[in-house]
Amino acid sequence: MEYRTKEEQVADYLREAILAGRFPRGTQLKQAEVAKTLRISITPVREALRMLEAEGYIGRGAYRGATVAPLDLSASVETLNLRIMLEGQLIRYAVEKATTQDLQEIRALADEFASAVRKNDSGAARAANYRFHKRIYSVASMPQTLHFVQVLWARYPFDVINRVDGRALRAVEEHEELLRPMVEGDITGTMLALRRHIEAGWATVNDVRQNGAAGSSE
Repeated sequence: MEYRTKEEQVADYLREAILAGRFPRGTQLKQAEVAKTLRISITPVREALRMLEAEGYIGRGAYRGATVAPLDLSASVETLNLRIMLEGQLIRYAVEKATTQDLQEIRALADEFASAVRKNDSGAARAANYRFHKRIYSVASMPQTLHFVQVLWARYPFDVINRVDGRALRAVEEHEELLRPMVEGDITGTMLALRRHIEAGWATVNDVRQNGAAGSSE
């Protein structure tokens, strides 16, 4: 995939790492350490952190500097509806524009996610899940819409969803249900499958809120 700037590369690396749990909520992000890991200068790291602060992935304190934003279990129905609306638009145009190569790469990411789930590697699964969805949405060529979706992801309690026993296995099945109509060029079927996938995650959040039913898969 092409990136316009180094800052965007760093920002995407950090988004994936945060959503995958490599940088847990509350973790301090040190510019020098990130720059060393990525073998780049500190300037694009600094700019990337500013981007992520604007999106809500990180916060800045007077003493601790940049830290991964704390978990907020109060994700609202408004957030859910925005995700369904915006991600639905992205996947609609992705179905229309997807090439054979796009579909092959998306298929490979779905397989990577499934493999990580079978190995009970939650970190690898969460990273693959991020890349799977972002790869699909990038095909739509709607960067502003994708940007707003990433802002919503920063506020969504994926941490909770991914800790619930059995949720990852169900997500593997839901990815397959999404890919089948997408490969066939069925826009309506793909959008419905995506909506069911998002709503299933939301139902998990509600179960945790009501019952404290998080498992120990991490």
